[in-house]
Amino acid sequence: PPSWVQGRSALVYRDMGRKLVLALKHGDRQDIAKPAAHWMARSVANILPANTLIAPIPLHWRRMMKRRFNQSALLARALSQETGHQCCLDLLKRIRHTRPLEGKNRTERYSVLHGAIRVSTGARATIKGRPILLVDDVMTSGATLSCATRACIDAGAGPIRVVTLARVAKET
Repeated sequence: PPSWVQGRSALVYRDMGRKLVLALKHGDRQDIAKPAAHWMARSVANILPANTLIAPIPLHWRRMMKRRFNQSALLARALSQETGHQCCLDLLKRIRHTRPLEGKNRTERYSVLHGAIRVSTGARATIKGRPILLVDDVMTSGATLSCATRACIDAGAGPIRVVTLARVAKET
């Protein structure tokens, strides 16, 4: 079960929602971040405490070199501008390179990500008891956000909330 207290997604990862995420993530359409953050801000408007710190899910440096930007950081920065909440782009660090999660089931995703994300050493004092909003582009199983949430809680952060641009809908 997720260890965050609340979560929201602006879109369903299907049709246009999927196209937007893929354009941002792999199509070098960084201009999508600003309107996307506006939708995300609307989805979390009534759940954020006053002193919430916004932080993106980090990319490992190897993936960052390949992609040239972190789409979650673009969303977090734009969301900070939309909401007026402080943003810490380097709050979290991906300490282990992981293979892409596409095609993996829920259990495999959690296993691959276990211990892969940590709070940056210099950020520990900043987050003591402070509410955090973690930002990612898409949630499939919740494994990445759970790993990041666990890292924040272990470092003493206050309640964790999560927001994604899109959420994969469970098949019923």
